[in-house]
Amino acid sequence: MPDFAKLEKADSTVASRPGSGSGSESFSSATPYNNSTKMGWGASFVDSFKRQDAAHLEVGKQLSKTISKRHLTTMALVTGVGTGLLVGSGKSLHNAGPLFLIVGYAIVGSFLYPTLQAAGELAVNYSDLSGGYNNYPRKFLDESIAFAVTWNYCIQWLSVIAVELVTASLTIKFWNDTINPDVWVAILFVVVLAINFFGARGWGEGEFLFGTCKLLMITGFIIMGIVVNVGGGPEKKFIGGQYWHNPGYYTNFKGLCSVFVTGAFSLGQSEFVALSAAEQANPRAAIPSACKLIFWRILILFLGSLTIVGLLVPYNSDKLMGSGGSSASHASPFVLAAELHGVKAVPSIINAVILLSVTSVASSSLYSASRTLQSLAEQGFAPQYFNYIDKTGRPLRSLIFCSVCGLFSFIAAYKKEETVFNWLLAISGLSQIFTWDIIVVSHVRFRQALKHNNISIDSLGYVASTGVWGSIYAIVWHWLILIAQFYIGLFPIGSGTASAESFFSAYLAAVVLIVFYIGHKLYTRNWSLFIKLDDIDINTDRTIFDPEVLALERAESAAARAKHPWWKKVIDLLFN
Repeated sequence: MPDFAKLEKADSTVASRPGSGSGSESFSSATPYNNSTKMGWGASFVDSFKRQDAAHLEVGKQLSKTISKRHLTTMALVTGVGTGLLVGSGKSLHNAGPLFLIVGYAIVGSFLYPTLQAAGELAVNYSDLSGGYNNYPRKFLDESIAFAVTWNYCIQWLSVIAVELVTASLTIKFWNDTINPDVWVAILFVVVLAINFFGARGWGEGEFLFGTCKLLMITGFIIMGIVVNVGGGPEKKFIGGQYWHNPGYYTNFKGLCSVFVTGAFSLGQSEFVALSAAEQANPRAAIPSACKLIFWRILILFLGSLTIVGLLVPYNSDKLMGSGGSSASHASPFVLAAELHGVKAVPSIINAVILLSVTSVASSSLYSASRTLQSLAEQGFAPQYFNYIDKTGRPLRSLIFCSVCGLFSFIAAYKKEETVFNWLLAISGLSQIFTWDIIVVSHVRFRQALKHNNISIDSLGYVASTGVWGSIYAIVWHWLILIAQFYIGLFPIGSGTASAESFFSAYLAAVVLIVFYIGHKLYTRNWSLFIKLDDIDINTDRTIFDPEVLALERAESAAARAKHPWWKKVIDLLFN
């Protein structure tokens, strides 16, 4: 393993900690910093940036435990709803048609649910493991895989900061295209920084506010779309399935293949419920409910809204992104769904919420990138300089570094911004598939290690409802999508000949991953492909639950549910 400790030897405070704790919950002694009663506000503010005292704590455990169940519920429903769904789905609609658009997203959703169930199981049982799922491959698979995937993930979200803020500047062109786009980038960049420098609570509250707006907008859009479709719009014209007959409901197989990566990018950040486990006071109660809400997010917010888009916007419209028509724009298909049918004011309202949405995703990307970089430093995969948690629980140095990288967003005024934008999108697209694949493969290995060590799953704080077979199902789809992306990357849509530029644009993330993996193997001279089951240290960092207490809690919970009225039993089944 690369040893960067020499770069900042005096700065390192990491200490190994065996798995500990008993009973049904394990609590960290790391609490949000509050020193305002001992010194003035200004002095307290300056003091908050100093390193948190970690004489008895592992650095990763110092992350502020201020993300509540309310924050997590909003995250599960709408975090990540941004460029992919609200803007990028327009290009997917043009390439695939309305049916294949829905089918593609449905397939991605079908393997995302077991992926998040697996992430939930690992997150609850390793709730104090800094970096969450980015640390799983190092524990269950191989250090080189962990190094490559985690750096890929960090680079992905650093790229997405720029992608989202550039998209925000393009969104504003719907109203005004005379002001320099970098002006809007600067304003939104300051908002993103402010949210993140308030720490986990600031990010959680920001996501709650943004998420509420997104939830209301998508719900309102679905209702508006139904009304317009049945003839209740300004034009008083019944539409029904007209656009599914003319121009049609699908294009070709390549079109379907093109939806998968866009769908994965759209549903990205769903795994944040696991990444934020180290910053939740009670992950065992919050994470399982949040994982179940993901199902409704996929079914209603994504598939429901895309069905409406497909009914109101013909896939051959020359206004859709990627159509190449003279009227082609960067307008969201959600905006076009209202604009094409004469609905006034609503397009501007939708566009305003899209602006909030992409700002929200940029904020979440900075949050994720900074925590991932801190986790990389803690694992020895990045300079120890970044393994710094301040007194308010922020990974301060990582946050500052990632913020500086976010300045790349100012390419918005560059004349070839679209070219750079597409390459940034290429880096972030496949990275999501790699991350999800590592989560489910780690989950399979975790279950194998439990069986090898004769540990019953009844002793786990949370067990994935989809089990090991759900993870295997997800693994199969991950690899099928990688094959499909290779195919349409090498032979792009609309062309029968191979294209090197198209291939690297579509598969750049895979190239980065392979380079990092081989580079780490060469550096460490560690030629093993997997950690043997005998060598997996399953108990270190694991939250140990008392099986008797867990059994008693389950019995009490079952008895309490049995007394509930039928409607409450339905709610418990669907949401809790």
